[in-house]
Amino acid sequence: MEIMIKTERSHETSASIINLSSVAGLKASPGLSAYAMTKGGVRLLSKSVAKECINAGYAIRVNSVHPGIIETAMIKDTFDTETIKQMVPMKRAGKVDEVADLVSFIASPRAAYITGQIISINGGII
Repeated sequence: MEIMIKTERSHETSASIINLSSVAGLKASPGLSAYAMTKGGVRLLSKSVAKECINAGYAIRVNSVHPGIIETAMIKDTFDTETIKQMVPMKRAGKVDEVADLVSFIASPRAAYITGQIISINGGII
């Protein structure tokens, strides 16, 4: 992020930093304290850097995206369909394309007024 900020801070056009984390950074999960700590760190880093960019007058937006259970090889190897249905209120894992669409929107000029936000895409887990 530091290199991007140094490069983009003098430009008049808006730039966007999007950090990817996990829903584990938003809630307590027994047995996942070290993992949750690192993901929670991404959340607060994003908020802090967003505030620093605003205070410095840089046209750089900083947000973080926290996916829940997404259809990846790791999830398929870890959870069966029935377990996912029990864990996720929407009764399915999210799709990688759904996360990509959210990130694309946040990076776009349509999200020019969004900064310092923690955006979770999780099928209603939280």
